[in-house]
Parts: sequence; structure tokens; C-alpha cells
Amino acid sequence: MTDILIAILAVLFVFGIAINIHEFGHFIVGKILGMRIDAYSFFGIGKMIWKFRRGHTDYGIAMFPIGAYVKFYGDEGTSSLEGGSSTDTNVPKEEMFEFRPRWQKFLVMLGGPFMNIILALAIPFTVAWMYGVPSNLAPIVGYVKPAGAAEKAGLKVGDRIVNFEGSENPTWERIQDDALLIPEKEVPVIVERDGQRIPLKITPTKVTEKGQSAGMLDMTPDTGSEPVVVGSLESGMPAAESGLQRGDWITSVNGKVIRNSQEMKSIVGESKDQPIILSVTRNNEKKEITTRAVQKGEDWRIGIAFDTSAITTREHVGIVGSFNEAVAQNVRIIRLTFKALGQVGTGERSARDSVQGPIGIVQTIAQMATTVGFSGLLFLLGLISLNLGVMNLLPIPMLDGGQIVLLGVEKVLSWFNIPLSMGLKEKINLTGFAILMLLMVFTTFNDISRFFK
Repeated sequence: MTDILIAILAVLFVFGIAINIHEFGHFIVGKILGMRIDAYSFFGIGKMIWKFRRGHTDYGIAMFPIGAYVKFYGDEGTSSLEGGSSTDTNVPKEEMFEFRPRWQKFLVMLGGPFMNIILALAIPFTVAWMYGVPSNLAPIVGYVKPAGAAEKAGLKVGDRIVNFEGSENPTWERIQDDALLIPEKEVPVIVERDGQRIPLKITPTKVTEKGQSAGMLDMTPDTGSEPVVVGSLESGMPAAESGLQRGDWITSVNGKVIRNSQEMKSIVGESKDQPIILSVTRNNEKKEITTRAVQKGEDWRIGIAFDTSAITTREHVGIVGSFNEAVAQNVRIIRLTFKALGQVGTGERSARDSVQGPIGIVQTIAQMATTVGFSGLLFLLGLISLNLGVMNLLPIPMLDGGQIVLLGVEKVLSWFNIPLSMGLKEKINLTGFAILMLLMVFTTFNDISRFFK
């Protein structure tokens, strides 16, 4: 019951902030420009079912629980979706949206996506400023999973990846990101080994979870010399039964001093079901613990997760560095999003495997809330806010990008003294709304169908 309550609150938190920061952008720009605002629905579209009035504006909750809206006096093109037409006939002409210059209408339309993007930048900026940014890992292979994609391709520990899918000198992050979108697709890779450039071909392993497919390279970077500390133990697995404890610092495995967790994974995988002797430090005392690995799928594991706070190096980079990190994170997300959408458009990826609908997004938020906690929700809030801001700029009727296009069409028609009637605007917006509803139905059907796979 507690998990359900947490999940509901998490969904309201993420969607509530992401959507309302968007509408607040429209609201505040309109207020600054002196436009009169008829209504502000914090939640839902259509006629308000609960409201209160401040000044000339009704604030409240609308009938249909889809999104939110800000309705300006004189903007009747979306009135059917925003509680009906304005009834106050005593509004000064200069306060009405329809009679304002097009550049002011443009700024109002831009205000929503702008606030979403600002929020998407503010979250990683704050995290980077307060806690620093992770040290960039060089594209040097530190661990290769037995019988995995990397091993099949011929990659070895110590290889430096100098080219991946045509990208010269890629970062490890870029390599992982590109692999995610090309499961089971053979791509060229060039490694530097013993001073020579060696061309190879790798086919990322396809991994599917909750209907979403991704490509995995089955290798991890060389993290250098870092402490190997037990973060948690899996119940019923050999490590927990052997007496290993959370916080134990593992210094050697089978007599071999290990530099990092990758080396330990490699030794455990090679040992298979043979006894594994761990040298650990616990409360400044040295102990030896004997355990063994068990096979889980294709992997051999003892059942521990490492304490990432102990092995992750973060650097404090100041305000400028934090801003650069925030921009880089958002550019990365946008690049991956549009690359995936491009693959859907060309048929390389299935829309079914690539697009989440409302149910899928709610599931993701709920899972983040119950497993990762507040930090995971902040990440999702930034991700959803960024996508809401960018996607709203697409030239689809009803979206802000569509409204901006209509302003451009109005300007062109004005050169020929041809007006764009309010009735036609409303029909165009309703068409856009219908398109969005069909898209929602399609994605929702995808979400439901994944339950039966």
C-alpha cells in the first residue's frame, strides 16, 4: 500500500511540475506583456470543475485529466479545449491577445518550451554545482564479458577504442549511447593495441526489458585503481551465505591483488564453480572469506553489488563547468531522442519498441520512486521537461510550434490582405488535437500489449 501511495505521489510530482512550469511560461510572458488572462488550469483541459478567481483570472482544475492550459482573452482558436469562449465583453482592446503584435504572440508561445528547457538545465546544473561531475573515463576496455559481444568481436582488456561507428576518438559515454540504439546491428570499431590500429566489427547484444530494446556491448571501461567495496548482498547467494558483509573492502581474489571491480568480475567469471578466496578489510581487520560463484544466465556471480559512492570519482568544476555539464547532458538526451525517432522513420527501429505511452511513463516514474528515490525522480523530471519543451516546438497544430507556424502563415497571408479566420484556426487546432489523441491511443495500446509479451 505504501509503495502504491509513493508511486501516485511521484507521478503527480513529475507530471505536475513539468506541465505547470510549461504553462507558467506562457502565463508569465503574457502577464509581463500586459495581456489579460481568462483562465489558468493547473490540471486538465475543458470546462473547470473547481476554481477560484483572482483579479480577471480563474484558477482551477478542468474536467478532462489531460495536461493543463492558460487561456488568454481574445485567443479563441483553442477555446473549445480551454473552457469555452471568453464572456467578458468589456476588455480593453489593447489587453486582448488577438490584437497584440505577432512578435508578442510569438514570445508567449515560446515561453512554455523555454521554461521547460530552463528546468531541464537547472536540475543537472544544481547537482553538478553541489556534488561535482563524474570524471570522464577514457575509452579503454577494462573488462570483457565472456562470450559477450565485445569478446566475439575480438576486443581485449587494455584496448583503446579510437573509432566507433565512424566517430573518431569517441568518449566512452558516446560509445555506450550509440550502442543502445543499434542492437544486433554490426558496426565497425577500430582499437589501438600495442601501438597498432586494428579494425574490428562488433554486434551489440539485444536486451529487451518491458518492451524496450537496447544494444549492450558487454564490456566496461578501465576505471583505474579504485576501492572495491561491498554495497549490498543478494539474499540466498553465496556471498551472503559466506559471511561477507556490507562495507567490506575486498583487496584480493584468489591471492591476486585487484585494482577495481572489473578485475574482480573477471576473476569470478573465470573461477566459475571453483572455491573463491576473498581477502577483505573490515573495521581495520583483515579477514579471509571463502565463497563460490553460481551461474545466472550466461554470467557467474557471487551475489554482491558494489558501493558506487566509494568507486565514483567526482570533480568540482564551479559555475561555468556545472553549466557546461548541464548543457552536455541535455544535448546528449536530445541527440539520442532524435536519432531513435529517425530510426523509427527509416524503419530501422520499431515504433512499438521505441515509444512509451502514458502507462509506460507512469510505470517508469513509479519504479524510479520505489527503487532509486528522489534523485531518480529529479532525473525523470528533467528528462520529461526537456522532451516536453522540445517536442512542443514541433510544427503540429495545437502544439506551441504549430501556433508559431500559424503566426507565420498569418503574416504571409496579410501581405495579400487575406485574413485567417478564427473558425479556421479552431478547426486546425482541433485537427492537431485529434492527431495527438490518436498518438496517445497508439502509445497506450503499445504499453498495454507489452503486458502480454
